[in-house]
Amino acid sequence: MSQKYEQIYEQLCQHARETALLTATESMLGWDERTNMPPEAAEYRAEQMTLLSGIIHQRRTEARLGEWLGELANSPLAADPHSDSGTTIRQSKREYDKRVKLPQSLVEELTRTASLGQHAWQTARTDNDYRTFQPLLAKTFELKRAQAEALGYVDEPYDALLDDFEPGERTSNITRVLADLREALVPLVSAIAHSGRQPEVSILARRYPTEMQEWFSRGAAAKIGFDFCRGRLDVTAHPFCTGLGPHDCRITTRYDEHFFNTAFFGTLHEAGHGIYDQGLPTDQYGLPPSEAISLGIHESQSRLWENLVGRSRAFWKFFFPAAQQAFPDCLADETLDSFYFAINDVRPSLIRVEADEATYNLHILIRFELERALLNDELAVADLPDAWNAKYAQYLGIRPETDADGVLQDIHWSAGLVGYFPTYSLGNLYASQFFAQANADLGDLSSQFAHGEFAPLNEWLRMNIHAHGQRYSAGELVQRITGKPLSHAPLIDHLFQKLAPLYGLK
Repeated sequence: MSQKYEQIYEQLCQHARETALLTATESMLGWDERTNMPPEAAEYRAEQMTLLSGIIHQRRTEARLGEWLGELANSPLAADPHSDSGTTIRQSKREYDKRVKLPQSLVEELTRTASLGQHAWQTARTDNDYRTFQPLLAKTFELKRAQAEALGYVDEPYDALLDDFEPGERTSNITRVLADLREALVPLVSAIAHSGRQPEVSILARRYPTEMQEWFSRGAAAKIGFDFCRGRLDVTAHPFCTGLGPHDCRITTRYDEHFFNTAFFGTLHEAGHGIYDQGLPTDQYGLPPSEAISLGIHESQSRLWENLVGRSRAFWKFFFPAAQQAFPDCLADETLDSFYFAINDVRPSLIRVEADEATYNLHILIRFELERALLNDELAVADLPDAWNAKYAQYLGIRPETDADGVLQDIHWSAGLVGYFPTYSLGNLYASQFFAQANADLGDLSSQFAHGEFAPLNEWLRMNIHAHGQRYSAGELVQRITGKPLSHAPLIDHLFQKLAPLYGLK
């Protein structure tokens, strides 16, 4: 009998690996679309990706797949839910049960609209013209409502879409988490605003030549552990990371010669995603033990390297002399202290990806509330720019002067990624809790960073997070690593310990 189950399991794995070849091909088309594709190719690219998504959906919902999973669900191979086979069976059945609820026509239309939508978004953002993007955005939310209805949900449609990015999570809990964060962050941000201290941020607005930015940020990404023999760095309108195979991870960034933070911290962020992808078990590629647990855990890795490491004083104690050599006209006469204060400036800003650590989650709260209202038909797509601007005035005390700096700044909705934004805040929480535990386990991380030693932290992350793939849920992983459930306390502690000395807080 065990031989029978083993044969079925091998068929399941072979099927999944073949499907992974197709999904990698679809990802390759998506990467090219956002980096190298000529503008006039957008419509044909949409048809290519639509065809592929339909074929992939057919494979993922085949009747024989359901039969295999049904036989394996109660087999000895599934007895240990955290073993390779147990994880593969459990997670594959979960995905199969979801996907069979989605009509192929809906899956294909979602793909086509996302492909066309990203092209329309990029043009609209460049032209600062929301009206040209509005019809595709309206169609996107119409399709996402249909997706939520097909999948089913507990309390509201947002639950169904959130589950795609953060399995098992609920809108009600996200609402509570963000409210708790806001309650803890507002007094801190207020105290900073009234501290009477401000860094000289003009340091960051001097001319940093693009070619040197690329060299410097690429070197930093390699130093913290991104393997360029298994990955590459390219330019795009909105940075992202995508995996195209077990040894092919693509990260992207964008350059602004008059703002240092954009490319450097954007590259560290995407390198963090890439390090996670490169740390997943290659021998299980295409199977759940080699796939990320959730977008929140994925974001924890990018936010950890970008902020808890990359914005630390110890990191710059090591890198600042190299930065001065790379950008002598900008930094030769500056001190480490002045530069460190500048990159940790806290003040309300318009652009999410350039926001400081303390105000960042308020940007997420705005997007969460707006996309939830759009999905529930409580806000019309035509009224979104005004609603966006009002939220920024309410939560951050500033108002965008253009839609390009407002409602058009993020690519996510154009790509159909509704329910994605809360994972950024979850990532901040996970990152802080993981980092605190790593510091306790490894000793003084600051001392290691100051000497350019990042391998111990990288190995700790690989062993405790990356290597597990989807063996544990996000909540189980946090409990397993830290011995505690997820809490906002480590993030608030981190922010206060860093910012209190800079702003003279008590």
